Amino acid sequence: MTAYMLVLAGFGALVLLTAWLPMVLRQMPLSLPICCVGIGAVLSAFPEILGAMPRPQEHLLVVEKATELVVIISLMGAGLKLDRVFGWRCWIVTWRLLGIAMPLTILILTVLGSALLGLGTATALLLAAALAPTDPVLASDVQVGPPGEGREDEMRFALTSEAGLNDGLAFPFVHLALAMSAASVGLPELGQWFAVAVLWKLVVGIGLGGVIGWALGWLTFHLPNRAKLSRTGDGFVALGITCLTYGVVEMAHGYGFVAVFVAAVALRATKRGHDYHHKLHSFAEELERLLMMVLLVGFGAALVGGGLLQALSWESVAFALIALFVVRPVSGWLALLATDQPASERAVISFFGIRGVGTIYYLAYALGHATFEQPDLLWSTASLTIMISILLHGITVTPVLRYLDVRSGRDTESAQLGLPLPS
Repeated sequence: MTAYMLVLAGFGALVLLTAWLPMVLRQMPLSLPICCVGIGAVLSAFPEILGAMPRPQEHLLVVEKATELVVIISLMGAGLKLDRVFGWRCWIVTWRLLGIAMPLTILILTVLGSALLGLGTATALLLAAALAPTDPVLASDVQVGPPGEGREDEMRFALTSEAGLNDGLAFPFVHLALAMSAASVGLPELGQWFAVAVLWKLVVGIGLGGVIGWALGWLTFHLPNRAKLSRTGDGFVALGITCLTYGVVEMAHGYGFVAVFVAAVALRATKRGHDYHHKLHSFAEELERLLMMVLLVGFGAALVGGGLLQALSWESVAFALIALFVVRPVSGWLALLATDQPASERAVISFFGIRGVGTIYYLAYALGHATFEQPDLLWSTASLTIMISILLHGITVTPVLRYLDVRSGRDTESAQLGLPLPS
């Protein structure tokens, strides 16, 4: 009973911190993820907790499902808060990041993993695919504001829409790594991979996700006035839409991550200016923040007491630093060449490629479905990259965005913070 009460009290404290910490940190160059990881690291120092600390590598299914839930809720929230109408020209920066920056990042990281870490091609590709997508869960500080509030400059829009789509678009490369780990891959296998893992799953994810989002939007906003479902005002409907969309699309063998984001965008488009979108987004954001905090506290504890960094080497450290400071920034910069973006905003978009929960999901998923060499090295390298990303991006995001907002004359929450500007 004592242990149960301790867990209950700890969970209550965590819920309160989830609500209060963002308010405390608003005017500080810190982020909620940094505090979560720090709390977990401190907790793991207690002998009672350290002795009961499980190794994430030995509970792949639990890790996969927990991270999967957080990611899809985050994708729903990201899609709901985008005010911009979906289109080719007005989303061109997003398409460049998805079509150029992400494949280029995967290619370079695969070569780097093979040359620097000594991994085979399949394992290096898995690590690259897991680290390539920017994370929708940890990127809230660089994303657009709530629906209809007008805080949607090109910089924040690009980072939000990229994070919403590239988690699903990394999946074909994870499937390719799985296929390569099982057998040698020739032209027939590559053709099958392209037909199924790229074309079919993406078409199903985009198409079915859009249909479900539009249909649920029509039911919510366009039924006869007396039966308008939006009058319920229940924010937890967002959770129902998320789970329904993800489950249906996965059963149809499509990419559920892509489908959830597309469904959210389609739902928003059915009646873009309705106040109910605020309710849906607020619930998704609050639930995401709570689950994210639980996961990151666990991540911090696993870093210290769960052996996540036990296989770390100097090569792993070099890989993580090159991935964050060279590969993503250079790939993003090249993708945004010849756009109308100011150089400073192109630099911010390229630099803030945050790694996080999505990376953990992909590693747990792949390692639970096939055998790869040196799995402990994969966990250690990916965990170090995530930890550096959380610290680096968490410390720099508030002052950097405030500086750009003030300089550009944008009346945003960031620009109104009482922080000293860089000289």
